[in-house]
Amino acid sequence: MAKILSQDEIDALLTTVSAGDSEASADQFDDEKLRSIVAYDFKHPNRVSKDQIRTLENMHDNFAGHFGSSLSTVLRSIVDVDLVSVDQITYSEFIMSLVSPSSTYTFSARPLEAVCLVDFNPTLTFSLIDRMFGGHGKILESERELTGIERSVMGRLVQRLYKELTKSWEHLVQIEIEQISFETNPQFIQIVPPGETVVVISLQVKLFQSTGLLTICYPYVSLEPVITKLSAQNWIDATKKKNLAADRDANSDNLREVQAELAAVLLQSRLKMRDFLRLKVGDVIPSEKKISQPIDIWVNRQKKFTAHPGLAGRKRAFQVMEIYDQFAEEKKHAGREGS
Repeated sequence: MAKILSQDEIDALLTTVSAGDSEASADQFDDEKLRSIVAYDFKHPNRVSKDQIRTLENMHDNFAGHFGSSLSTVLRSIVDVDLVSVDQITYSEFIMSLVSPSSTYTFSARPLEAVCLVDFNPTLTFSLIDRMFGGHGKILESERELTGIERSVMGRLVQRLYKELTKSWEHLVQIEIEQISFETNPQFIQIVPPGETVVVISLQVKLFQSTGLLTICYPYVSLEPVITKLSAQNWIDATKKKNLAADRDANSDNLREVQAELAAVLLQSRLKMRDFLRLKVGDVIPSEKKISQPIDIWVNRQKKFTAHPGLAGRKRAFQVMEIYDQFAEEKKHAGREGS
């Protein structure tokens, strides 16, 4: 015989079921909440926003294109420079990622306050040196420091890098780059404390069959004075202003005075070679053009006007009668040949 439950037992069962449902829904909510949580390391805070990182990406992407063209001119071969990444890490992590011995240069870039750093991977360094000395830029697995001559050669390339880097920054701020030192062991370079945040720009350089990494490091303290300018809107506005300034300069150059060779052809005549060889002082050469006919005026060896010769005071001069239309003359000449 089935047991009949009392009202108290029924209420207890309903309470238990509702409690179990609420616990299940709470667990499900907690799982969804955990999935949306992103881990944040308070020891390494992201001090540069995503918008500012994006502006640095655009800036150094332009730098990569211009520096690649500059290297192609110097090395007389196709060089591709591509932006790989823009990361913000601690200075100690950045230094640990560099290879020793390497070619590392420190430089100041006023008004950026702190010292910045640029590093050439050894593979890239020796490929560039091999190409500069007439080779094919082959990969040299050589773990040694640069000689004096090799340092001098690399110095020329680094100066071009500074020049292109200055141009890439001029959209936002005018910087003046000055080299401070050259080091082969990155562990000896302490431009900021080990725990300081730095922004690392990684560029890949391709030369023939070799590929190397070029790295530029900006400490956060160097970017801090201009951090408010590192926004997408400022980048767009600065680019528009630069384009307008370039157009204005081009128009100004076009409106300035230019030097041009101006010649008035008074007459033309045909002579046989034997008559030309017999010419002497005092001989008269008859002209095929009548004195009443207009003369041709040539500008930079191109016919531009027709004019009448005359005098302006005591100086010889000509009066422009009409502008020479080359296309109309060619059309008229073609019509005569067709008829």
